[in-house]
Amino acid sequence: MIRFLKSLGRDRRGVSAVEFALIAPVMIAFYFGMAEITQALLAERRAGHAASAVGDLVAQSSSVSDSDLTDIFAIAMTIMQPYETTSLKMRVTSVTGDAAGVPKVDWSSASGMTALTAGATVAGVPTGVVSAGQSVVMSEISYSYDSPVDFMVPNAVTFTRKFYLRPRKSDKVVKAN
Repeated sequence: MIRFLKSLGRDRRGVSAVEFALIAPVMIAFYFGMAEITQALLAERRAGHAASAVGDLVAQSSSVSDSDLTDIFAIAMTIMQPYETTSLKMRVTSVTGDAAGVPKVDWSSASGMTALTAGATVAGVPTGVVSAGQSVVMSEISYSYDSPVDFMVPNAVTFTRKFYLRPRKSDKVVKAN
């Protein structure tokens, strides 16, 4: 029996199989984790692209109506495909600097978010973006990405993006009723 155990201790034929059995689960977990993180990053990029597109489409117009804004929000939902869009929240706001350069809301429209009140002061606008009499279109998106696998990203991750764009065809984008 002792001779059998000594010969078994010197036998190296199964070393590769044992090493593979120890390393394989770690490598497989790493592979699936990287795939899941890549999907989350792609969702974040699409959310940023959707926010940019919403602001850009509004900034290209001299006036927009509620039906135009509904169509623009639908375009943003299309940009997010193939990702789930139930957690996609959007808001587009026309902001103008008052005589003191304080950014105030001209109009706001939202899908899934609360629209800002006309005349309200807009907080968080970077310095120099809006001065007295100037107008910008502010586009905001919030998107909660929840991985279908929940292996490496077990909880939903929320991405938010905000863009400021100057109107192209006029000094201010007007909302038609």
